[in-house]
Amino acid sequence: MNRLEPHVRASILAEVDKAFDRQVAFLSSLVGCKSLRGLERGVQELVETALRERGFDVRRIGIDRALVGKHPAFSPATIDYDETWNVVGIKEPEVAGGRSIALNGHVDVVPAGDAKRWSLDPFGGVRTGDWLYGRGAGDMKAGLSALIFALDAIEAAKLSLTGPVQIQSVVEEEVTGNGTAALLHAGYVADAVLIPEPTDEMLVRANSGVIKFRITVTGVPAHPREIGVGVSAVDAVFRLISHLRGLEARWNEEKGDHPGFPEVANPAALTIGTIAGGEWPASLPSSCSFAGRIGFYPGDDPHERVREFERFVAEAAEQDEVLRNCPAPLVEWVGVIQAGYALEPGTEAEASLARAHEAARSAGSPLESAIMACYLDSAIFAVHGGIPSLVYGPAAENIHAIDERVSLPSLLRVTKTIALFVAEWCGTRSVSDK
Repeated sequence: MNRLEPHVRASILAEVDKAFDRQVAFLSSLVGCKSLRGLERGVQELVETALRERGFDVRRIGIDRALVGKHPAFSPATIDYDETWNVVGIKEPEVAGGRSIALNGHVDVVPAGDAKRWSLDPFGGVRTGDWLYGRGAGDMKAGLSALIFALDAIEAAKLSLTGPVQIQSVVEEEVTGNGTAALLHAGYVADAVLIPEPTDEMLVRANSGVIKFRITVTGVPAHPREIGVGVSAVDAVFRLISHLRGLEARWNEEKGDHPGFPEVANPAALTIGTIAGGEWPASLPSSCSFAGRIGFYPGDDPHERVREFERFVAEAAEQDEVLRNCPAPLVEWVGVIQAGYALEPGTEAEASLARAHEAARSAGSPLESAIMACYLDSAIFAVHGGIPSLVYGPAAENIHAIDERVSLPSLLRVTKTIALFVAEWCGTRSVSDK
């Protein structure tokens, strides 16, 4: 293990401090790119430019829809990927000898909702005191900025890495995970992966598996004067959602069998994210659809959970006094179908990150860990690649909500941690040794 000398650590930390205002400005420009699904071109071109300026070998890696259903890392796709791609920047060491690292961050963001409800422009990237606001500021463009500027600090400290490094700027994390799956399939792997999602400066010990669905219920339309002969698809949908809460409770009851999950309030976390239906205010609606997600546990087969979900919906519809009068609900799979994973304790990658975390803080606080009841791209590398995958990033508030913001002091500490971690993991040599 290449332990960093105290003077080397101090030099790297000082360089992170020097460049932090530039890092915040870069983060603001990332947030200013409205990189909703399918609209990531602008932000990816910004990242490409930043990496080329830093001497990376920059590549665009597309997503091949033909792999969906054929390679286990891919989830169902609902769009074509002609106008969306990943960006990978690679630097090979001049003198090899260290371990490789892949630094992965996603640039796609969820919709901001009604901008009038935000205190500031959701795509303004405005700094106010110790916070930077905007959709994607926390989830996870701050983390992406940390990856780039952590490597800057190592170079500014007149050090050269002795292991290969990749910066992966990926799409599709918020929907399918197919961006990172495409990189894994194309061979963009390493000895370890670090993904700086907003984790409040904790290491993710495990995450939930996730499946995303859309269900369409067909009712019996009718005029108000004959309302008794009809069935409202909207009313039927709310009855079905109520039944699904029972499935959520059933899956939550399993948490005692999985280490760490008993402390998680709602690991299944059924979320109904969208709903649409009806044709006319004075007609019983003939159709209504809703979409959402539900989670489960590391080690579970996601496709078995899919089948369990489908059986539950069919049985609930058959037994419900209203739903049984409608055609069987149509269940479609419209996003990620992915297993969860657990990070085994005791890896060298975790030990190195823990040392970096403590060294980046004057108080030397030990690295803590947490369970994340959500999908993470790290599952792609961990489950399908067998690669130690560390998820660790800054504190953020209101992600996927109104007034999303990231803590800048936390981002500074995380950038320092990543810089020290990469320097130790990959190994360094002084530029003067050339």
